[in-house]
Amino acid sequence: MTIQRMDNVLIVVEDLDAAIAFFVELGMELRGRAELEDRGAERVIGIDGVRQEIAMLRTPDGHGGVELAMFHTPRAVRGEPMDAPANTLGIRRVMFAVDDIDEVVARVGAHGAELVGEVAQVGDSHRLCYLRGPEGILVGLAQQLG
Repeated sequence: MTIQRMDNVLIVVEDLDAAIAFFVELGMELRGRAELEDRGAERVIGIDGVRQEIAMLRTPDGHGGVELAMFHTPRAVRGEPMDAPANTLGIRRVMFAVDDIDEVVARVGAHGAELVGEVAQVGDSHRLCYLRGPEGILVGLAQQLG
């Protein structure tokens, strides 16, 4: 048996409302939001006494997802600087395909997102950029050309 699909990526945040607003502005759909205090979830993540609030978001095509989690107990811990560069070990960013990269950059700027470098054309095929959103979340945008 092989992997069927990638379901979602988890991002732990301190301000769930700001993170939801950022991803919704990117074009994701909020599918649900809930408080969780579940022994089963504790066994999966290996942390006791968990109380968290989660939000599930999906891409417009319904295939990709982001799960946002805000831990009430125990409080989240910071593992690296919020402005860690793209060459830091570990998961660095989530990349989204967009129709109009300039329009998306302008929209999410209203939610505090800032370009890491610049919007750049890569060969003849794509325009790409990295944005740093709320709490240092690194997001890549890719616009296919032609």
